[in-house]
Amino acid sequence: MKKIVLLLVFALLFSCSSIRVYSDFDSSVDFSNYRSFAFLKEGVDQVEISDLDKRRILKAIDTVLVNKGYVKSEQPDLLISIHTQAKEKVYINSSAGWGWGWGWNPWFWGGPQTQTVSTRTEGTMYIDFIDAANNQLVWQGIGKGGIRENLKDRDQRIATFVGEILRHYPPE
Repeated sequence: MKKIVLLLVFALLFSCSSIRVYSDFDSSVDFSNYRSFAFLKEGVDQVEISDLDKRRILKAIDTVLVNKGYVKSEQPDLLISIHTQAKEKVYINSSAGWGWGWGWNPWFWGGPQTQTVSTRTEGTMYIDFIDAANNQLVWQGIGKGGIRENLKDRDQRIATFVGEILRHYPPE
């Protein structure tokens, strides 16, 4: 019985993850050859988010890569670019009123139906790793999750978002 309860708690914790992460890569590339990186200025400049959030993202990427043993360089092996998207999702929840039975008929009673509408902004962040020698995309990480404008600790949320995406780099 304890094993079943533990398994259910474990499944509940992992099913409530607020960031969904995906990655894709060129399987013909030997990622052990990459040791240095730089940010692709043209790619970063085109991202339509605040400069504060851009700096937070770049700082988080820098921190993760340095912790993985990469060095920032003027002559990098990898160029890193970012892209972001946001879309509004609308959720409509219907709930039946009080009572029992199969709806409105003379033998069974019921209540009114209520509907609530809520919205949530879902953001997507793309982190692209481009081979600097041939200008080819070799790895792409994608993270999707909820965005709240009034988040008090944006630095930590963005660092977590970036960390989850880059957890899958380099590919095994």
